[in-house]
Amino acid sequence: MNSPAVPDVTAVDRIDALLSRAPVLPVLAIDHLDDAVPLARALVEGGLPVLEVTLRTDAALAAIRRIADEVPDAIVGAGTVLTAADLDAVVAAGAAFAISPGATDALYIAARGITIPWIPAIATASELMRGLEHGHRRFKFFPAEAAGGIAALKSFAGPFPQAKFCPTGGIDVTSAPRYRALANVVTVGGSWMVPKDALASRDWDRIRTLAQAAAKKEM
Repeated sequence: MNSPAVPDVTAVDRIDALLSRAPVLPVLAIDHLDDAVPLARALVEGGLPVLEVTLRTDAALAAIRRIADEVPDAIVGAGTVLTAADLDAVVAAGAAFAISPGATDALYIAARGITIPWIPAIATASELMRGLEHGHRRFKFFPAEAAGGIAALKSFAGPFPQAKFCPTGGIDVTSAPRYRALANVVTVGGSWMVPKDALASRDWDRIRTLAQAAAKKEM
């Protein structure tokens, strides 16, 4: 039987330093490359400098590169990272971190060889134990609301005090403060500050205002 991996304290510190920069992590699906920079600027100006660009669109990798190059105050990472090839691609695109909606042994192994922090996702205690065995201590909790929400995270706190989370999935402006109040939550992921209609109309002022509200410690 393989021995559990030794926790990488440096990796934990790097992830905490990233995720603690803002109380909310915007989760972005960018369809049009020209939207990337003004969207990132609006969010950063609103107080949300850490951004997750999901690999759900054809423009995602180019958007990460453009934000990294043109918005120096943004810390842009990649979400929906599903394979080892995705990890390599987002590193090449200039992502500062990578996040997955789940985790596989192949991803755990591949992530050991990259230069940026990778945050796996869990939804159950067994998945969390598997991640801990691989030496991880920080996880995305996804899909948060569907997987038990605040009650599940409170339940994890007892047997897994070393683990902290970025809950994402189904969280909105109303529920976010309740998640953020939990001791084992570093930050909260969501998209409510980037409504589809505001993005479609390129209403950067509205997005900036919503980001400002999300960035407040109390909403």
